[in-house]
Parts: sequence; structure tokens; C-alpha cells
Amino acid sequence: MGEFEDKVVLITGAGRGIGRAIAESFANVGALVAANDITPINLDETLARITESGGRARAYVADIAKKMPVQTMVEAVLDDWGRIDILINNAGVQPCVPLLDLDEWDWRRTLDVNLTGAFFTIQSVGRVMRAQGGGVIVNIGSITDIACGFRERSAYVASKMGLIGLTREAARELAEYNIRVNAVCPGVIETEMTAELRQDESMMAECLAGIPQGRLGKPEDVASVVILLSSESTAYLTGQAINVDGGMLMC
Repeated sequence: MGEFEDKVVLITGAGRGIGRAIAESFANVGALVAANDITPINLDETLARITESGGRARAYVADIAKKMPVQTMVEAVLDDWGRIDILINNAGVQPCVPLLDLDEWDWRRTLDVNLTGAFFTIQSVGRVMRAQGGGVIVNIGSITDIACGFRERSAYVASKMGLIGLTREAARELAEYNIRVNAVCPGVIETEMTAELRQDESMMAECLAGIPQGRLGKPEDVASVVILLSSESTAYLTGQAINVDGGMLMC
């Protein structure tokens, strides 16, 4: 039996991209996947892929930017699985608008999903983990504050930088409960969020020139590091932000 066999993993934003890759990776190592997204459409495909591969997963549709839906989701996971061993905060939105034209709704929604949503889940699941005697939390951050090609994303960058601060403070406060909290910060990954960038030849050339490995990352590259940070092999690691960026250079 592997380390993650029958461990319950709650993953927000699991309907596509990095979140889906993380969900599939945990299912492949025997974990019970509680897959969250705001829409059931994307979750249907995630669950189908996991089931076809022999994994076990259930869907939990909820807007994690709101406190009550988060609490209801956590209670539903506990009703179904009995515990939550690992929490992956992956859900995110990324409006691409110049700062001087950014609408207040886009600003607030981005911070609500990317930062406040993580606070809600950390708080709710953290209480569960405290009662259980421990757990692991991994937040999906970003290095887009230094990444070439990612311009006009002030709300996204602000939210992700705030998430790193939340990660470090949560790690300090939750350590006494045997709860580890780390962050994984992807570079430019081949997902729906980077589709616009990848269609622009000049921006892609600039981006690739700043990546020593000479390629964009894949969702699986991020998932493998999330798995590592969730394992006992990194039991002495907490409050860290690990870049997964191919060695991306500052621009």
C-alpha cells in the first residue's frame, strides 16, 4: 500500500488545467479525490478521466469565494469520506486588463477567488485537520510578478503575492497542530490561462528566451511537485514557496 492510499485530498479548481492534473496524479497513487470546481461541466470530465484510470473521486460544486459554500463543501466531503488529509488550493481567475482600465468587479472577484477563497478553505479545513491531529496544505501561487509575457494582470499578481504571505503565516500558526503549509509557484504552464500568450509568436519568443530549459511547463510538472510537498519525505518543509518554472529568469 502506497503512502497516499485512501488519503482524502480536497482540490479546488480541479475541473481543468493544473487542478485536473493534480487530481489525476493523486488518484493515480491511490488517494480519494474530492474534486471541486464552480461548474459541474469541467468536473464531469475530470471524474471520467480518473474513473477510467481506476481511480476514485467525487465532485463538489461550490464557489470557494464565499464562506458558506466552502463550509457546506467541507461538511459534504466529511460526510462522504470521513476526513480530509490534504488540501490543495488551486482555484484561480486571471483577468487581463490594464491597471487604469481594470473594473472594480474584476479586481474584487480576482482577490475573492484567488486569495479570500484560499483563506476560507484553509480556515475550514484547518479546523478539521487540527481535530484529526495534522494534515498538509499546498497553495498554488504564481511567479507572474517576474514572468515575461504576463502583463496587464495587476489583480492576479496582487492576489498571488498575497497568497504567498498567507502561506507563510498559516505555516507559522498551524505548525503546532502538525499541519504543514507550502506553496507551489508555477511559471508559464500550458493551460487555458496561457492560451492567449501561446498564440502570440513574439510574446512566446520573449518568454522562451527567459526559460533556460527552453520550453513551457506542463500541468504534470506542477502536479509532481505538489505530490512531493504532500508526502512524508518533505515532513520538515513548511512555509516555503517552491518555483516550478524551468529556471525562468527575471525580466
